[in-house]
Amino acid sequence: MQKPFSPHFKLLLDYKIPMRDEVNLSADIFLPTDGKRPWPTLLLRTIYNTKERRYLDWAERFVKSGYAVVLQNCRGRHDSDGDWDPYVCELPDGYDTHEWIGQQAWCDGNIGTFGLSYPGFTQTAPAILRSKYLKALVPIASQQDNYGHHRVDGVIAHATSLFFANMMGRVMQTELLDRLDWEAIYRHLPIVDSLAQFGECTYYRGVVGHEQYDDFWSSYSLRDRYKDADTPALFVTGWYDSLLHETITVFNGWKHHARSANTRNRTKMLIGPWSHQVAPWGRKPLGENGEFEDVVFGSHAVGDVYDIHLRWYDAVLKGVDTGIDSEPPVKIFVMGRNEWRHENEYPLARTQWTKMFLHGHGPHDAQEDAVGGGSLDFKAPVGSEPADRFRYDPDNPVPSWGAQYQSMDRGGPRDRREIERRADVLVYTTDPLEHDVEVTGPLSAMIHASSSAPDTDFTAALVDVFPDGRAIILSEGICRARFRNGTDKPELMERNRSYEFKIDMWDTSNVFLAGHSIRVEVSSSNFPRYNRNLNTGNEIATDTETRIAHQTVFHDAERPSHVLLPVIPD
Repeated sequence: MQKPFSPHFKLLLDYKIPMRDEVNLSADIFLPTDGKRPWPTLLLRTIYNTKERRYLDWAERFVKSGYAVVLQNCRGRHDSDGDWDPYVCELPDGYDTHEWIGQQAWCDGNIGTFGLSYPGFTQTAPAILRSKYLKALVPIASQQDNYGHHRVDGVIAHATSLFFANMMGRVMQTELLDRLDWEAIYRHLPIVDSLAQFGECTYYRGVVGHEQYDDFWSSYSLRDRYKDADTPALFVTGWYDSLLHETITVFNGWKHHARSANTRNRTKMLIGPWSHQVAPWGRKPLGENGEFEDVVFGSHAVGDVYDIHLRWYDAVLKGVDTGIDSEPPVKIFVMGRNEWRHENEYPLARTQWTKMFLHGHGPHDAQEDAVGGGSLDFKAPVGSEPADRFRYDPDNPVPSWGAQYQSMDRGGPRDRREIERRADVLVYTTDPLEHDVEVTGPLSAMIHASSSAPDTDFTAALVDVFPDGRAIILSEGICRARFRNGTDKPELMERNRSYEFKIDMWDTSNVFLAGHSIRVEVSSSNFPRYNRNLNTGNEIATDTETRIAHQTVFHDAERPSHVLLPVIPD
């Protein structure tokens, strides 16, 4: 079973690791040839492919640094036996793998873990079972559960959930699915049958069918289990990552509720100016100068994913003083000024929660290729102001463009000017700023609105407007009217009655530089990041009828629509 692979290590290929139910999971094991065995061991558990170039590159570099490495296929994936039960099976299988590795002669009893996205979850989930061998985690873009990832305040993260078509069978179906008409799949009604052509796809149907947080989600959730975790973790994500919000949630769960003071004190979080796909670990790396297509963050924004891991592992697994333990627990990249900064907590204790109010919206002037709009400032409206109106047609939704949309080609810091020229997007902008304004932390909007429909959506986005006109999106959110009081209390609206809609706009860290403007967009769709509201009030999973909704947004003294920004004083 041993096969030479490199002068730096030997490879145990397709090694079978037994689980408690006698199912064998396949792993490729990389062992150093430095003669210093046993070694601390680093583990990746993945549903994708242990032969991914990035993970093979990481494994070889880790081995050169004195670590054994295990790359394991999760249950029912690739060469591993058994049937894959998404997320649920990762708790017992992860723990059994930790116990097996810890008892091998080549392991010194210290295990660290790595991996991003689903492999981030395969690290945190079994950690609550506390194998004595598990000592350090580095979850990149992980989640507490999928109710905040595949369902966002009840709204279906449509494109992300449909991605599970890629995981039908034992291997990824990427090359085949790349040939399909995804626009037609996104638009298919009813949405519960969007993947019917590929078979049952039980997990996707579960996402669509479970509106409330119930056993479908809680069976593997961490939200009530943080007190059981006792392994220090370095959580890593990006401000434009589709799992940003979830990663922050898990970090704070670990930081405030983990079992021991040691774990709470050592746990850290790193957030860069990255997306899920364009990042130091991404399939599409940042340019050498930290550039996306519409904005540049500088070469220091690129980051070295190997160095990020090694500083942590050497400190926690080898007891080497790398300096990381003496650093504050939070490290963030502050966009705008484009600099790294350490913080003691998140959200920041010195935050000044500041309301910015929406005021009268003007007409769009598409003839002059300009963005019309209303104003945005720190002054609450006094008396009455004319309301703003737009027409939302679910057959012509606002396309997803930028922010935390999980797309290599459409996510990240995108210029929104083309989107803002649409008649169904309201735009509110400050005058050019006289001084810098830093916004770091969670964002929200309170929109007072009515609709001609019994159910509809309202969206909000925060945008940095550059002096040259670029409108770079930072973050965004959505509220489904029927879930305005929570998903456990769905309630349709009375037509044309005013309601308050609180929109969680996720998080950012950005300095709006002097000469820039702060902008807020309000609309009713963000597709295909989220499934379209068809405006009928019918059952979402099975509805096939679409209606046009006439929307009204209020911003008067009695109904002061606003965004709540976490302003950080100089």
